[in-house]
Amino acid sequence: MFKHTHPYPPYFPEGATKLIVGTLPPPRFTTGDLKPGDVNFCYGSIDGLLWPVLDRIFNLNLVFETTDQAIKQRKEFLASCGIGICDIVQSCKRDKIDASDLGMQNIELRNLVGYLQQYPKIDTLIFTGGNSKNGPEYFFRKHLKEYSLKLKVISDEVPRIHQFTLDNRIVKTVSLTAPSGSANRAIGSMSLYKQLKQQNPDFSTIDFRVMQYREVF
Repeated sequence: MFKHTHPYPPYFPEGATKLIVGTLPPPRFTTGDLKPGDVNFCYGSIDGLLWPVLDRIFNLNLVFETTDQAIKQRKEFLASCGIGICDIVQSCKRDKIDASDLGMQNIELRNLVGYLQQYPKIDTLIFTGGNSKNGPEYFFRKHLKEYSLKLKVISDEVPRIHQFTLDNRIVKTVSLTAPSGSANRAIGSMSLYKQLKQQNPDFSTIDFRVMQYREVF
């Protein structure tokens, strides 16, 4: 059985007010067997869509390569916008070495509430996925129960918005459509996407994410 450990510590730039929360990067980031075009940083998979979407929204001119420059670009952007990254899964075990959330077993979560107490300016959590089993929102809900806390629905429209109160401060959560190819089918079934696609046949699932993520970031 493969032990899949998160290869990156949480990234908290000074004054961060938003926090991106996912699960784990693909196992090759733990083993160090990176693909050409991978960036050795959070969400650095060449197959992932978070950085390509943010690149389009903010005109970042990011490079997609395994270099220190690529890491520096991403860290500078996050710091300039007050955005941190703290995935909720520290480690898990897998029978099959892949990036499937459902394949995770013996899961160890990070103490996200503890980090929020340590960084009191953070008022928004951005989940890179929803409440499906072993997704970031799913794990966070379990984590909150340890503190007798729970999410309150603010908007049930995608991207779903919740909030909770921690130490007399309100923290908002936003659950994005996942920045992975596997979420394209879910996007394709959304009525809004179908409507926009009908209006513009060239409208793509990446265009949909750009539209959604722009409102959040």
